[in-house]
Amino acid sequence: MVTIAYILLGSNIGDRLTNIHQALSLLSTVEDTTIVKQSSIIETQPLEFTEQPDFLNCVVEVVTGLDAVNVLHHLLDIENALGRVRTVAKGPRTIDCDLLLFGNVVCTTKHLILPHPQIYSRPFVWQLLSEINMNITDPVSHKLLNEVVACHQ
Repeated sequence: MVTIAYILLGSNIGDRLTNIHQALSLLSTVEDTTIVKQSSIIETQPLEFTEQPDFLNCVVEVVTGLDAVNVLHHLLDIENALGRVRTVAKGPRTIDCDLLLFGNVVCTTKHLILPHPQIYSRPFVWQLLSEINMNITDPVSHKLLNEVVACHQ
């Protein structure tokens, strides 16, 4: 079974653009997973812990034969490979890889929440998602992403 997933990449430490490109390169080597589309890379301000540098962010669409938990493990491996250290919650990081959507999967576990809970509270996330695909359907409401976003504004 093949699933379309959307992943947010972000970096605000060191050479942010190189960090994003290295994460994309590592993501392209994940078994049974192919990057199909990539949004533009934009600069965004930190939202929760604001005393840190601005981020570069992009979203990628992938097609994968893996399940969501395995994709998440690969994303954590990419973060570790690029030197992410978790010392401050929502703090500065070399790379952040967030699984935003995984097909129509809806789940809440200790380590994985789908769809990602901050899709609609971070305007840049849904803007980048919309840049890739205007017809993404929210797996909870079954409405188009842009319709759900309109309800959250």
